[in-house]
Amino acid sequence: MFKALLLEESGKDTLASLQRLNESQLTAGDVLVKVDYSTLNYKDAMAITGKGKIVRQWPMVPGIDYAGTVLASDHPDHRIGDEVILTGWGVGEKHWGGLAEKACAKGDWLVPMPAGMTAKRAMAIGTAGFTAMLGLMALERAGITPDQGPVLVTGASGGLGSVAVRLLAKAGFEVHAETSRLQHKEWLLSLGASQVIDRTELDKEPAALESQQWAGAIDAVGGRTLARILSQTKMNGVVVSCGLAGGVALNTTVMPFILRGVQLQGIDSVYVSKEKRIEAWQRLQDSLPLDFEEQAEVYPLEHAAEAARDLLAGKLKGRVLIQP
Repeated sequence: MFKALLLEESGKDTLASLQRLNESQLTAGDVLVKVDYSTLNYKDAMAITGKGKIVRQWPMVPGIDYAGTVLASDHPDHRIGDEVILTGWGVGEKHWGGLAEKACAKGDWLVPMPAGMTAKRAMAIGTAGFTAMLGLMALERAGITPDQGPVLVTGASGGLGSVAVRLLAKAGFEVHAETSRLQHKEWLLSLGASQVIDRTELDKEPAALESQQWAGAIDAVGGRTLARILSQTKMNGVVVSCGLAGGVALNTTVMPFILRGVQLQGIDSVYVSKEKRIEAWQRLQDSLPLDFEEQAEVYPLEHAAEAARDLLAGKLKGRVLIQP
């Protein structure tokens, strides 16, 4: 038996309850993992509260990422006692996820824990930090360098945005952090941002082209904010899109693309290759402060549903860990 947060469908509502389940109820996989830490992501919070069509199969254990220790394995790459990380692959949506004491997964989905990293550190980084690193790697592949000007991070008070600020600053970029929560200004400056911007300054209908400000951007907001960023991006700049907190619609023009050569690069953190995953996790281990995990908020599994509501209400900042 093991504890898990179970989501069940009740008409148009989602019921979330802490239950004790049997291992035989776990979704199929060839590796059984003892979950040491999971996290609470925006997608998890939406699933738990029933907002958005996140869950694809019912009942569901949410939690799109987790880190832990292999308890049993039929996969050649993973042995009992190995420490592993899982992010993506539809876990928490189509396959039972990490907000539980145990999880079962396909071995091909698991990444070995980098040397020196702990499960707590891995989940303090989590899918949010992993996606932020993929965003930095995309900017680098496109040739964006610190001498080309400032890089904007939107949704900077959130999990993805706050890690992106740290990573970009560590890489030598001038980072401008956009947030709707100006009470976090000093915190964002301490992470490495050189300026903090109120979201209301960007959440306006854009002109086809505006003055050139950004060499690049990592955008976790989407919607009208993303359209405005595109209109303000410098010649041959790159905007990385990896979030939708401000909406999924994108009402823009072709002008930034055909007159300035701006690139809009999407980030898929769910099905990215294992090779790129391993590279990103090693870089995260090397790039973030040694005490990074100590700055995350830790909640017991029993309080995960409450934390999910607080996350959507904008009451939390940075990374949120769940310990089964």
